[in-house]
Amino acid sequence: MKKDKHLLELGNQIRELRKSKGLSQEQLALQAEVDRSYVGGIERGERNVSFLTLVKIADCLGCDVAKFTKGIPK
Repeated sequence: MKKDKHLLELGNQIRELRKSKGLSQEQLALQAEVDRSYVGGIERGERNVSFLTLVKIADCLGCDVAKFTKGIPK
């Protein structure tokens, strides 16, 4: 099954910001109260993340949800 380009871009945005903050997937998952494998799935574009989970992730990374979705769709 082909991954959706929008989910891939969202995942890339989250991964880049997480890494820039020096957090591992596990650290982010603990702070956002989700499973580490779920964070990995989001970053790989395999998960269609819920808005509330996206809000939790944004809060943990010190940004707003718009940071992740800038330029989506292109």
